[in-house]
Amino acid sequence: MMTFPQYGLMPRWPENGQGFIHPDDVSIVSRLIPSERVLRRNSFDGRYYHYTYGEFAFRLLPCMWLPITAEGLDIGDEVETLGVGMERDLFVGVITGMYYVRRKGRILYRLRRAEQTQRRLYLREHLRLLSEKQVVRPGEIEHPTPTWNGSGDRITDW
Repeated sequence: MMTFPQYGLMPRWPENGQGFIHPDDVSIVSRLIPSERVLRRNSFDGRYYHYTYGEFAFRLLPCMWLPITAEGLDIGDEVETLGVGMERDLFVGVITGMYYVRRKGRILYRLRRAEQTQRRLYLREHLRLLSEKQVVRPGEIEHPTPTWNGSGDRITDW
């Protein structure tokens, strides 16, 4: 049984033409692949896999792709950049692109700050997801749970 979402890329156009693309999605897919964009595979309806890349959604028949391990970030996530000394600007931005660099084996992220897309690409360790929730660890002290056996005073005359 497959779990979704899955991430991967299609660096080459399949040699059998565009028959693997849902007819309604040919114009979208021809703009997105082949490329080093990290695609998100969300579900399988029995015939087509459903993919997204940001606001683009499309369907493909099962075909070969290069699976990639997710790093916990996705397009549309709001992140904060982490500085290293005085080397980088600290700002809050939104992820607008994910690209896989095979020679490094890493995903690079493109950010938009306000309405301006940043030229620089960022690694996962340079970003902090803003919607991360703090997790409280379980307690170490065993607390007794009160029990009631049914005996005791009852208020009967109101």
